[in-house]
Amino acid sequence: MGLRQRLTDRLVANNNNRTSYTCNAVVTGAGSGIGRAYALELAHRGGAVVCADINLKAAAETVAMIEASAAPAKGGKAWATRCDVSKLTQVEKLAKDAEKFFGGPASLVINNAGIGTGGDVVGDTSMADWKATIDVNLWGVINGCHVFAPRLRRLGRGGIINVCSTAGFSAAPLMSAYNVSKAGALALSETLAAEMAGSGVAVSALCPTFVKTNIVSDGLIAGQNAGIANRAVALTGRSPAKIVKQSLDALDHQQLYVVPQIEAKLIWNIKRHAPNAYLTGTRLMARLADRRKPAAANVPTDNTVVNLSQTKTRAKAAS
Repeated sequence: MGLRQRLTDRLVANNNNRTSYTCNAVVTGAGSGIGRAYALELAHRGGAVVCADINLKAAAETVAMIEASAAPAKGGKAWATRCDVSKLTQVEKLAKDAEKFFGGPASLVINNAGIGTGGDVVGDTSMADWKATIDVNLWGVINGCHVFAPRLRRLGRGGIINVCSTAGFSAAPLMSAYNVSKAGALALSETLAAEMAGSGVAVSALCPTFVKTNIVSDGLIAGQNAGIANRAVALTGRSPAKIVKQSLDALDHQQLYVVPQIEAKLIWNIKRHAPNAYLTGTRLMARLADRRKPAAANVPTDNTVVNLSQTKTRAKAAS
């Protein structure tokens, strides 16, 4: 056997021993953004992927992209299904349907489905927006972990990636519901990682800043803040494909915290090592944001609020 063939065989063997290669993966919010990027990358790594999304058409489009790519030649395959992650019964059904597709248990779960909210201070953020955000961003992750963690323990290998956010530890003003939901997802990830010690199951928490997805445009971000967020995504956002590859490689190396961007690392370290200075900075941000608020006469009407509420079903597919 030649040197080249021996190196190739060794590479294949190493990849087969890594959680993210040739796995049975369930990805929520797989119809767009980060979720779609996860599905595509996992299929390219030779995995079977269940693409779950509240928007079945979007999930099916992801499957079509996989089938039209080079992934099938590497053993990758995919199946689309509808799932509202805020509903425990639907996540339980997702697990059972996935096992039928795989012919066995899932070995990797990506709890990714989420919506973006923000733009108002605590007290002005509607309770409807609070509920929608917590239902998807936090309960979706809770439901995913509740259903799949016991299965992975029994399997004795595999992994869970919870898509959190830098918002989970940055506590930026005007993002209360989103911050709380992502902080909860991060805390759950940390707890689960401790509980999975010795089980063979790895847990990672992905905490990016801006990623080039539709979470802002499809979310519940109020007024001019949506425009600001969209500009920030356009100017500084990284591609979801790069974020996904980095997080999968981190999971393969048993890494809990995945903080992929320089600004995220900066926020993490400043808050940890200089908390008072960080608090001063967030207070300044809040004051500047307050000065940018429109006059009372320009506050959105009740009709605008109704229209925002009507976007929630569509927004749950965002990732």
